[in-house]
Amino acid sequence: MRRLIVRLFLLGLLGFAAFWFLTRPETLPSDALEGLTADATRGETVFYAAGCASCHTAPNAESEGAPVLSGGQSFPSPFGTFIAPNISPDTTHGIGDWSALDLANAIKHGTSPDGQHYYPAFPYSSYSRATLQDITDLHAYMMTLPADATPSQPHDIGFPFNIRLSLGGWKFLFLNDDWITEAATPELERGRYLVEALGHCGECHTPRGPLGNVDLDQWLAGAPDPSGKGKIPGITPAQLDWPAQDLVYYFETGFTPDYDSAGGHMAHVIENLSKLDAGDREAIAAYLKALPAGQ
Repeated sequence: MRRLIVRLFLLGLLGFAAFWFLTRPETLPSDALEGLTADATRGETVFYAAGCASCHTAPNAESEGAPVLSGGQSFPSPFGTFIAPNISPDTTHGIGDWSALDLANAIKHGTSPDGQHYYPAFPYSSYSRATLQDITDLHAYMMTLPADATPSQPHDIGFPFNIRLSLGGWKFLFLNDDWITEAATPELERGRYLVEALGHCGECHTPRGPLGNVDLDQWLAGAPDPSGKGKIPGITPAQLDWPAQDLVYYFETGFTPDYDSAGGHMAHVIENLSKLDAGDREAIAAYLKALPAGQ
């Protein structure tokens, strides 16, 4: 009996060690950004393509002037309510003491500078496809924005979802940087990058599985609103049959072909898209029109 207990104990210890190893927070090599030169001007484009201000400005913040990334917006979900943190250059309450590598680890692996897992409400499952050059440029731009000393608020998440160790298992199952669709032309490659990586469109427009993972079999086919009220529309050709030029115009102005206008969170998305080059808006439209018609 004693031998059996010892064996069970050793098996349990081995299982825990394997779980810990497979689910530990991942980081990039210390020299991952070596040789890259930061460009804050390019970083501004990355910033707006990634929609950083849409989530990380304060609720009802003014959109004029340089964005103040003080955080505070609430995002309800079936797992609890997530509160966007302060990501301004403040060195105490923001990310002012982060290096570009710290930002890259957060974006590519969902890992904080102190080695903690971030919740995937921060859409690193999409951002993981971002290039290291874009992240380096983004860091340079973000450090030019106004610092704000507003403390980040804690998430409102109950047991067992507040156990961050379990997020390693979630990442093991669902986090990778594979592309979701094929891209046959440079324009479609750019559109794919903007939609699947920086723009993280699938985080809202795709339904999720029971563990909160994006259901890639229903890519961009629409999803229930995480707040429990209403539905986020699908944007595949099966659900959105606007001509490409109407999509491009909508991305620039927020006006639909039937004389309506974007509202809610989509209004913030339009603010970001309107700041991109016309070629980027055209690439996004081309990507959406090239999706399989049956989706």
